[in-house]
Amino acid sequence: MTSLALVIGAGPGLSASISRVLSQRSYHPILVARDISKLDALCAEVNGTALQCDASRPDAVADLFRTIDSMDGSLDVAVYNPSPWTRGSITELDPLEVHKVLEVTAFGAFLMAQQAATRMLNTGGGTMLFTGASSGVKGYANSAPYAMGKFALRGLCQSLARELHPQNIHIGHVVIDGRIGKAGQEENSTSSDPTYSPMDPDKIARSYIHLIEQHRSCWSWEIELRPWVRQF
Repeated sequence: MTSLALVIGAGPGLSASISRVLSQRSYHPILVARDISKLDALCAEVNGTALQCDASRPDAVADLFRTIDSMDGSLDVAVYNPSPWTRGSITELDPLEVHKVLEVTAFGAFLMAQQAATRMLNTGGGTMLFTGASSGVKGYANSAPYAMGKFALRGLCQSLARELHPQNIHIGHVVIDGRIGKAGQEENSTSSDPTYSPMDPDKIARSYIHLIEQHRSCWSWEIELRPWVRQF
């Protein structure tokens, strides 16, 4: 039976790198985005399937998983990668924009987890991975929406790990502490700051695969990734 790997928030950058390494390990990537018109080349490269979905809507996510149910294979991996961003002073932020950030970053992750857990419990196991950020452990000034969303995401993952690890479903929260650059980009090539180095998405994707392939006798529920020059 084909092993299906869901990637929500598909596009260029990290999600594309994750899709490639999943394909290299014989998973069939299911690439999900609100706008799938730009996913044709990536789908062809990874032999994947593109599906449209607004991850913040319960009905849309339920329909997405019903479509996956009709596919030939079992859902073994689900990755949640959307990270909408809005920033500004607390007195100037648009409440509706903040609401959208929270809906996508945290509520959408819950919706995926609920649907994926239902399938994985029925099949006996699986892996769910969630892309976090340093803002999920340290709230930065003028970044209240992102901090709220990523703190909520981290709490969700910790709760899921405690609930689902004993049921053979591996939960992984990946804290990205740095800026993601382009694959193969040279270190310090985009900044005069010697302590800045872009993170290579292809190398980040290796850590996602490491989590998927970890033996359950030593599962990690969270890992932090940052450039070697970054102070923290």
